[in-house]
Amino acid sequence: MTSAIPTPLPPSPIGGELYRLILPNTAGAARLARDFVASLLGLSRHTGLVDDARICVTELVTNAHRHTRTPLIHVDAAVNRRRVTITVTDEGGPLAGALGALRASPEEEHGRGLALVANLALAWGTANAGPQHPGRKAVWFTLGRPGPTP
Repeated sequence: MTSAIPTPLPPSPIGGELYRLILPNTAGAARLARDFVASLLGLSRHTGLVDDARICVTELVTNAHRHTRTPLIHVDAAVNRRRVTITVTDEGGPLAGALGALRASPEEEHGRGLALVANLALAWGTANAGPQHPGRKAVWFTLGRPGPTP
């Protein structure tokens, strides 16, 4: 079940329009997030970013699904004329586990998703979701043209 209930979003770090998709933590969550982001970017004339955005959001939502017991996964998108920032939020515990995925050895079968996000994005990072949501973490990435935001 997806949610279209309006919920307050923090101000966008890049300005522009804000969108939110709330997904149950199921195996189909990554596909739904991918379709949401692709549709959103197609409508906002960011078609050149669709492939990279689909890869990145798939990695983040898949990590939330596989590595947490969060009941809901939040996908927030901030879109302006030059850039899009996608944030995936879950109740999955400490950020250290997310950053550990960057250190996968060549022999390991998994653990390269965040490195892929780091290579495709202009910027990416992790954060605690704030005092109003203790235990919730956010992983985000920004795609678009380099340079200052409008």
